[in-house]
Amino acid sequence: MATPDMIGAALVHGAAQLSAVPTSRRDAELLLMRVLDCDRAYLLTHPEAELTAEQAALYEDWLARRALHEPVQYIVGEQEFFGLKFRVTPDVLIPRPETEHLVEAALARTDRESAPRIADIGTGSGAIAVALAHALPQARITALDISTAALAVAQENAESHGVSDRIRFVESDLLAAVAGEQFDVVVSNPPYVAEGETLEPQVRDYEPASALFAGAEGLDVYKRLIPQAWAALRPGGWLLLEIGHGQRDASERLLTGWGSVSFIADLQGIPRVACAQRTW
Repeated sequence: MATPDMIGAALVHGAAQLSAVPTSRRDAELLLMRVLDCDRAYLLTHPEAELTAEQAALYEDWLARRALHEPVQYIVGEQEFFGLKFRVTPDVLIPRPETEHLVEAALARTDRESAPRIADIGTGSGAIAVALAHALPQARITALDISTAALAVAQENAESHGVSDRIRFVESDLLAAVAGEQFDVVVSNPPYVAEGETLEPQVRDYEPASALFAGAEGLDVYKRLIPQAWAALRPGGWLLLEIGHGQRDASERLLTGWGSVSFIADLQGIPRVACAQRTW
């Protein structure tokens, strides 16, 4: 069925096309906003405004993709994070609101007037590194990822936000490529999903598995990264890790020997960020 040529009818049509998606109305609005390059207020106050044939065709194509559970962020190629817009592709994990707690933890442990040396492990889209560079003009940031394609996306995002000259992008398995260097902060949102864990189709079928799964318990990357981070941090430096639901106790055990171990909960009260300090 062809997309109706007026906004109000197109939204009703879109929500119906996405009836199998829990967020059908919201997604229909988001997609149409991008097609028309307008805000939600315009959609709701101009139901009689007409779509061009090209706009209707693009909207129909995007609805079909979303009906197959492709994430809206990949369809439109963009996601907001920490007040900034980031380009996202299927080569990178979609930045999520809970990861903003990780950025806040890093900012709280950084002197904004100095030039902190920060390593972002598994940078993906570059969301964490770019957000930190944007907030810390003096910081020297190294963004590492094992994926060449992800690093290209991160570089593009750094350039779009004018911070590419303050971020060094390095292809690396965790910290291997910068062995021997010292940092004030090591921050990471690593893969932490246990193999076999049930995920929503839009995550399971579209986001890169290498950025999601980490062994039978979801702890494999932590087990490798935590010792490497100790070696890479100066005494007094901080390791900040995003953790998955139910991983607080396991991550605390892995951080035995570290100082000032604490956890930051997300807005649902779920421990989301593990903080630990190298003591010597």
